[in-house]
Amino acid sequence: MDVRFRKLAVFGVGLIGGSFAAALKQAGRVDRVVGVGRSRANLDRALELGVIDEIGSSAQAAAADADLIFLAVPVQQTPTVLEALAPHIEPQAVLTDGGSTKRDVIEAARQRLGDRLARFVPAHPIAGAELSGVEAATSELFRKRSVVITPLPETDAQARGRIEAAWAACGAHLVEMTPQRHDEVLAAVSHLPHALAFALVHMIARRSDATELFSFAGAGFRDFTRIASSSPEMWRDILIANRDVVLAELDDYRGRLAELAQHLQAGDADALEKLFAAARTARNDWLQRK
Repeated sequence: MDVRFRKLAVFGVGLIGGSFAAALKQAGRVDRVVGVGRSRANLDRALELGVIDEIGSSAQAAAADADLIFLAVPVQQTPTVLEALAPHIEPQAVLTDGGSTKRDVIEAARQRLGDRLARFVPAHPIAGAELSGVEAATSELFRKRSVVITPLPETDAQARGRIEAAWAACGAHLVEMTPQRHDEVLAAVSHLPHALAFALVHMIARRSDATELFSFAGAGFRDFTRIASSSPEMWRDILIANRDVVLAELDDYRGRLAELAQHLQAGDADALEKLFAAARTARNDWLQRK
């Protein structure tokens, strides 16, 4: 479906929201972009960069005449934003989001969108960086990256088609999942790794010899902990929202650490090498499939 939008309203003009706007602008699929957010300095910068064309003074002002609405706020802010937005959504408007959890976002939408729920197509782009804010936004962020959509039984087919076309115009590859499966998959390969990276850096930082330790940290430490430079607020919200599944993944990970510790205690070099070799093979196979 070839679509064009007259007005895009972006709530949260950071890495994801700014990149969505920039990608649709570059593709020539949107005439005007209005940005809404908590930081006036960030919105002013988005205006300077041409990511948005106007700063919305309120949810009502942003939603007026908007035929596409994108929610890119930290997931725990979603209920508040939807509460303010819902009465002002135009009948022809379609909505999507970029939240890293889906069950909580969908529950918030069910409680607040009323008859506009059918126009909402939940989504999550599997793309990002450790940087945040509109300065990190790029029109290329979603190109050749997966975007998971989790449509609802109530989802209007025309709304779904327009949202899918918008994401495709950003260069994304669309994948459909249930909300539950999305949250399970992302807990394992995204939420858990972020929690581990934050925890490792925090552990080192609390040591009395932290300065010395960090001075000797090399490429391995930098690569493993890169994502600990991500937004603390965003990742706080994600982990809380998906905590039941993340806790299960943490329990599984503790089991793998206990297994490794047992091999070390026993001095079992063969078992350690076998574990490491299996992990290396799995990672190399994954890289070849990308």
